[in-house]
Amino acid sequence: MNTLVKPHGCEFLKPLFLENPFLNEERKRASNMLSLPVSHREKGDLLMLGIGGFTPLSGFMGHDDWKGVCDKYQLSNGLFWPIPITLSITETLAKSINLGTEIALIDPDNQDILATMQITEKYHIDKTHECNSIYRTTDEEHPGVQMLMAQGEVNLAGPVKVLSQGGFPEKYGSLYLTPLQTREIFIKNGWKTVAAFQTRNPMHRSHEYLAKVAIEVCDGVLIHSLLGNLKPGDIPAEVRTKAIDELIKNYFVPKTLVQSGYPLDMRYAGPREALLHALFRQNYGCSHQIIGRDHAGVGSYYGPFDAHHIFDEIPEGALQTKPLKIDWTFWCYQCGGMASAKTCPHDEKDRLLVSGTKLRKLLSDDEIVPNEFSRPEVLKILRDYYTSIEDGDKVEIKLSGPSAR
Repeated sequence: MNTLVKPHGCEFLKPLFLENPFLNEERKRASNMLSLPVSHREKGDLLMLGIGGFTPLSGFMGHDDWKGVCDKYQLSNGLFWPIPITLSITETLAKSINLGTEIALIDPDNQDILATMQITEKYHIDKTHECNSIYRTTDEEHPGVQMLMAQGEVNLAGPVKVLSQGGFPEKYGSLYLTPLQTREIFIKNGWKTVAAFQTRNPMHRSHEYLAKVAIEVCDGVLIHSLLGNLKPGDIPAEVRTKAIDELIKNYFVPKTLVQSGYPLDMRYAGPREALLHALFRQNYGCSHQIIGRDHAGVGSYYGPFDAHHIFDEIPEGALQTKPLKIDWTFWCYQCGGMASAKTCPHDEKDRLLVSGTKLRKLLSDDEIVPNEFSRPEVLKILRDYYTSIEDGDKVEIKLSGPSAR
């Protein structure tokens, strides 16, 4: 009996990826359609629509959904949704596309046809309003704000048929799992409760601690790595996942974790993105989402526990996937191990705050990394990576206070 959480807003997953013979037929039709290249962010959203990660959406959002999500965390039909899923173009291009037109959406990486879309709506967007709602700032130093402000002025809305998985299965192999596949694995493992651990970094000792806390209260943990685009200075997915594999092999009980990846770019939307992570992890079959310090944050734009608080602000029952809120975690020299602010009684001078940002800076600057920061097997892989890149290709990493991740 399947006892996993149900997909968001419905009984069954709704993947939009076409299978043959419909796939070949649609590809033939698409070759005669107007072509529209999409951004990397939009490509990731399309792939999530294709594999059912954004169930129950049928395509890119119209104006009422966009406004409802920005203002009230909900679609026009009342279903909870925290971040707009939209497709943007310039006003000039929008004038040449009529309602009812079918267009082919083109992969920015290889120029293949990713999907087809029927245009049901065109609408202008207030970028400042969206930035304030989703990112809580209009500061263009914020990478999410930069991305949004670079978009076109007009959104296109309509249902999509997804024709490609964007090269992710070929590039990542068995690491790239769809929601249907993760659910099948969880059921096979006999798991009823599963905690998702979101990461865009290799796992250091603090991350390891969070995952082990989750294993104590859930049947298993999904280590879910972002495989899409990151900001400059972040560690590539191939290196990150290799390091995580070593950590799992050496420091976790077998069959307590599954490592997988998903195709989105980071939005760096902090609390709002934490909600989106929980929503699509529900579609992947996860009952819980680990929410640590500064989840999906960047710089000092969000408080360290804003992503905790936002789960208390949304309506009861908006999500089946619940947050596992975990306090500051660090190495305590007096305790002799990892601890949190809820479990450690000692002073800050006895604590080593373990952060991904600080780890990347130490490695980038070829400095000594304390043993309490990361496991030696992980450090070897990361040092090999930093040794392989030229100094001129390294990005200066700035620490922005204790909330730096």
